[in-house]
Amino acid sequence: MHIKEIVGGTETPYEGGLFTLEIKVPERYPFEPPKMRFLTPIYHPNIDNSGRICHDALKLPPKGAWRPSLNISTVLSSIQLLMAEPNPDDPLMADISSEFKYNKQLFTEKARKWTQEHAVQKNMGVEEGNKENTPGHKASSRKREAFTAHLEAEEPTKKTSV
Repeated sequence: MHIKEIVGGTETPYEGGLFTLEIKVPERYPFEPPKMRFLTPIYHPNIDNSGRICHDALKLPPKGAWRPSLNISTVLSSIQLLMAEPNPDDPLMADISSEFKYNKQLFTEKARKWTQEHAVQKNMGVEEGNKENTPGHKASSRKREAFTAHLEAEEPTKKTSV
């Protein structure tokens, strides 16, 4: 089992959030897709309450799009894109999907609230409501994004126990 983190995208309800994912690499990898799930709670139509992710890249054909040429870094990038652009037509959470389709403002408010409650680091020494006005906020966000991009770029080489 491996643990990776992805950063919520800029100008999304997940901005400022750091989301932890559990990755299990099957014995037949790369001929089978990795099993991934969010450990950090997230309000999203394609991610359920247990963190399971509905994404074609995590499924074998004919219903899925997994190919041995894909790698974990590519799948993490596609999950980050799914966070920015949910697919309400293939939901795991029908109620959130309806909200996304028919009341996007409410969806965005709830997703931001969940991000603040579950994914924003509270130990940065700044109150959450004021951090965008602090000079170090943008720099620390860039550092975190660069670090996360580095983690995403490398294939998991170590097993991490929880």
